[in-house]
Amino acid sequence: MATSIVDPPVLLERRNQRFLALAVICLAELLVVLDNTIVNVALPSIGVQLHTGVSGLQWVVDAYTLTFAGLLLAFGNLGDRVGRRRIMMVGLVGVGVMSVAGALSGSMGGVIAARAAMGVFAAAVFPATLALIINIFHDKRERALAIAAWTAMAGFAIAIGPISGGWLLAHFTWHSVFWINVPLALIALVATLIWVPESRSSQVGRLDLPGIGLSIAGITLVVWSIIEAPRYGWLSTTTLGTGALGLLLIVAFVVWELRTAAPILDMTLFRNRRFSMPALSIAIGYFSMFGFLFLITQYFQGVREYTPLEFGIASLPFAFSVAVGAPVATLLAQRFGPTPVIVVGLLTTGLGLYLGGQVTVDSPYVTDVLPAMVFMALGVGIVQGPATESIMGSLPLNEAGAGSAVNDTTREIGGTLGVAVLGSIVASYYTSRIAPRIDALPTTLMNENEKGLVKASPLSVLEIRKRPLPPFFESQRENLIVAMKTAALEGSHTASLVAAGAVVVCALVVAVFLPWGAQEGDSVLLGWRKGPERQGNSAD
Repeated sequence: MATSIVDPPVLLERRNQRFLALAVICLAELLVVLDNTIVNVALPSIGVQLHTGVSGLQWVVDAYTLTFAGLLLAFGNLGDRVGRRRIMMVGLVGVGVMSVAGALSGSMGGVIAARAAMGVFAAAVFPATLALIINIFHDKRERALAIAAWTAMAGFAIAIGPISGGWLLAHFTWHSVFWINVPLALIALVATLIWVPESRSSQVGRLDLPGIGLSIAGITLVVWSIIEAPRYGWLSTTTLGTGALGLLLIVAFVVWELRTAAPILDMTLFRNRRFSMPALSIAIGYFSMFGFLFLITQYFQGVREYTPLEFGIASLPFAFSVAVGAPVATLLAQRFGPTPVIVVGLLTTGLGLYLGGQVTVDSPYVTDVLPAMVFMALGVGIVQGPATESIMGSLPLNEAGAGSAVNDTTREIGGTLGVAVLGSIVASYYTSRIAPRIDALPTTLMNENEKGLVKASPLSVLEIRKRPLPPFFESQRENLIVAMKTAALEGSHTASLVAAGAVVVCALVVAVFLPWGAQEGDSVLLGWRKGPERQGNSAD
């Protein structure tokens, strides 16, 4: 029987040190998730200073999530092989070093490259965090609480990301959102050395390099085609050809994984509905959340013209709703089973997205904007905890790293596609409506480079507002700003409704195909495993 080896055993026998290790693991998770949220606040500053549009800003976000998602499976498998704590420590060092590189970058290419490298090392950290928790906590109730804390940490990171980013930008430049990672990585590294035990699997197969290559290439090409579609045209040869090639590579990845003896992703797991349905729920939930975060960045800072700090404060209810929803839903799922909780969470997310699609330039924050954020975030928080427990409960302990990587990969692929798809919808609406107005302006008022920036991003409202112009152009400037905001909102409304539709369809699929109630042999919520072959015990 395969086992998962944990060292040193003395640490796991002491309750207080188990939870101390949990705190350290959550700190490492915080660093990784914070990189995804804090940069959103800096996007307008990066866009203006480095002269880029929506597409470039999408790549600042997606360069991180693409490499992150593409390598999660590889690092999860590697952690099972050589030690999860060891791989996590390598990741912490890498995130710190590449954050320095990002802070020192002076070009859009440098920022995107640094973000991509940070995603590589973040992929080493994230699977190890959940895998270590599964191997440290054996008691079913303690494990449920630990997973709830792990899922709530994502909400906490979202909470402090915008507000801390806003404070940093109020006092420093956008480079500071990279510098903040360095001390966090150092503290997490030292604490991991002191309090987190090592664990690894006693049985591992060979590393699936072809599978890793196919997955990274396929996902990258599909996302690239979506992000760049507004630039080249949705029906252009470039867009359709790149997207089709990416899909073919993903199909090749699936075929390879089904045939190879040691797959990086065991495709047969998806036959288990208590694995596949929660994975789908997380993917759609994060598709909505990451896309929504990108949209509200455009809304608060481009349409409502909030400063970064004001944006951080305004988005706090969104973040705290995620943090509250995750642990509460985990406890409810222990009593009622994961299915009803996940379905309610998805429908709540859909309601928030629908309300977000009704917001206008002058919508009151408290009565219109706030409910949309709270419902959307609360719904995602409700989905996270029960879905994560159900996924991990379908796997033996000796595959905890790989299982955690699957859980994390669904999140990141969903989030990456959310930014790509919803961001591209906004970009298409905005560019098609604003480009003719900008092209008609004389070059004495706006040169070609400035026109390109305004046509590419609604966040350029802030730049137009600040620049000195002749008195006769003042009225035209206000009309242009109104048109820019209206076009951005039209795109956001459509994107929100697309996301809401995806969430509702997912809720119906889960309600039909995911078993209701807890069933013996399937649910980790009651501490059960399916037969001896699915058992893997950590050595105490």
